[in-house]
Parts: sequence; C-alpha cells; structure tokens
Amino acid sequence: MVRVLFVCMGNICRSPTAEGVFRRQLETRGLTGQVVVDSAGTHAYHVDEPPDPRSQAAARSRGIELGGQRARQVVVEDFASFDHILAMDADNLALLQARCPEGHRHKLGLYLAYAPGAGRTDVPDPYYGGGRGFEEVLDLVTAAGEGLLDHLAVKLR
Repeated sequence: MVRVLFVCMGNICRSPTAEGVFRRQLETRGLTGQVVVDSAGTHAYHVDEPPDPRSQAAARSRGIELGGQRARQVVVEDFASFDHILAMDADNLALLQARCPEGHRHKLGLYLAYAPGAGRTDVPDPYYGGGRGFEEVLDLVTAAGEGLLDHLAVKLR
C-alpha cells in the first residue's frame, strides 16, 4: 500500500482538487485498493470546510466530485504516515520542510515534478482569480497525477 498526501495552503482549492483527480485516475487504472490518498493544508484557515465551491464546480464539470472532502491541517503524524507528501507550490513545500521531522524529508516534493511537460514548478493558487484558474489547476494536477502513477507503477505491480 502506497500513501500519498497532497498539500496546499488552506486545503480548499488545489490539494482537494489533486486528491479528487488522483482518486479518479486510480479508479481508471484499477489501482484504488493499492493507494491511500488524502489532502491537507499547511494552515488551519478552513479546517472542516468543504472545498471551495468554484473548485467543486470545475471538478464536477469533469465528472469529479469533491463535496465529501473536508479541509484539515497537516499534523506531525502525517510525516510518518505518508510515503509521498506533495506540495502544490514552493512556499508550502518550504513550510513542510521546516516542520518535517528528521528521517522523513525524503518524502517531500513538489507535485508538478511529476509533470515536467507542464513547464512550471508551482500549481498556481486560483483562490483570488477567476474561473479559468480552477480549470488550469485541474489541467496541471491531471498531468501530474499521470506522471505520479507512472512513477508508482513499479511499486504497485
């Protein structure tokens, strides 16, 4: 069993979208029972809130439901529990690195490292932008999810 945690700032836009998309990708590849997926935020701004309605609407337009998720903050136990802790941007990666206990830093990384063709390293935060930003997030996390699944295929076979 492989455990993956997606992380953004508040856990209401990017990381729950990444979680929802990755769950769908696991279903499509028949790998649902082999990977545990979750998402969290580096900040506690929105704990227990559902994903942003704009994130939900954008995902729903692609057949992905996010409404059952609730925001949570990263806790110290996550560093031991997850095999891959993937930040949506460099700022959140730096926060994770500062909080990460010794011996677990190798688990941290940027999600878009699995989408080298994206031409960027950060998934932009769509919170203060327009609807197109949520579509861009979906495109980027979809590409990264495919790359992550290709990377994990060796462990999952």
